[in-house]
Amino acid sequence: MSRPLKPDNEEERLAALRSFDILDSDPERAFDDLVRIAAAICDVPMAAVTLIDRNRQWFKAQVGMDSPDPSLETSFCAHTILSPDTMTVVPDATRDARFADNPLVTAGNGIRFYAGAPLVTSDGFALGALCLVDAQPRQLEPFQLTALDALSRQVSQLLELRRVSRQLSHQLRERGWYEQQMQLYQDQLEQQNADLSEQTRTDVLTGLPNRRAFAAALQAAMHKAEESGEPLAVAVLDVDHFKTINDLHGHDEGDRVLVALADMLKSQSAGRGLAARYGGEEFVILMPGAKRDEAQLQCEYMRQSVGLLPIGLPVSVSIGLADRQRGDTAETMFRRADQALYEAKRNGRDRVVVAAA
Repeated sequence: MSRPLKPDNEEERLAALRSFDILDSDPERAFDDLVRIAAAICDVPMAAVTLIDRNRQWFKAQVGMDSPDPSLETSFCAHTILSPDTMTVVPDATRDARFADNPLVTAGNGIRFYAGAPLVTSDGFALGALCLVDAQPRQLEPFQLTALDALSRQVSQLLELRRVSRQLSHQLRERGWYEQQMQLYQDQLEQQNADLSEQTRTDVLTGLPNRRAFAAALQAAMHKAEESGEPLAVAVLDVDHFKTINDLHGHDEGDRVLVALADMLKSQSAGRGLAARYGGEEFVILMPGAKRDEAQLQCEYMRQSVGLLPIGLPVSVSIGLADRQRGDTAETMFRRADQALYEAKRNGRDRVVVAAA
């Protein structure tokens, strides 16, 4: 028996075979159909699509074969791939020196006839064969040889299409994964941007809007009030003798006072306006829709509430209040409230002063 040689380009051929990712794959109807068509056209009982691996012969599809032999040493198709440009036809294996003593031939009811058309890739690598087998010697008619050659090209095309389909599927899965990762990254980036934006508009200690956020809210409220004619007031609140609190009790205690004050202001302005920390111990309250006397009453209530805070320290605040006057801008109205605050401090603190109209 003549053992099949290895092709000169064996490593490249095996790499090409691996690229199809087909070895040990499940049966596929398209390959099965081509095998049955080949067997029917050539009137043989056995046919197969074989792929030649490094150390075995693997059957992608077959008909009429019981437990086909995977051994390369006895493989007819391993000889076929040595001549990628031509079919290998063995009319009577007992008369062919390459196969006469092959166990597949010498066995009872062994192989007599074999015809194999190599399965060649677009790069010229022979991966295996579309083969026909019979236990009787025979000759194929020219039209049968032509059909076998054509069907082998169909198998090769099917292999190529299968590979392209799997590559596209893989790329789509990868694309889906990358798109998912990009979306996740985008979501995280947007959240980070939102967090950063929130940080630029929120006071870290108290959680209230900061000076920047208040300035934007005041501008928006002024614009709305100008269009609607509704009243608008703004108050500036400052903790009296706050430096003394820090000096006597420490900055941690001072922070505790600011947080408690912020919580009270947030609670009392909820649904009616906006409380913000302007800086240091100074807070601002925006009161849209509040007339002058209503805003003053609200400020008096806030001032009294400060003295009732359960913080264990005597704390009071001074408040300057201004309501929107004709010709006011956000800056001029805030400046009038700030001036009223300093008047409250000059007049003894712990009081509300309303800016003159």
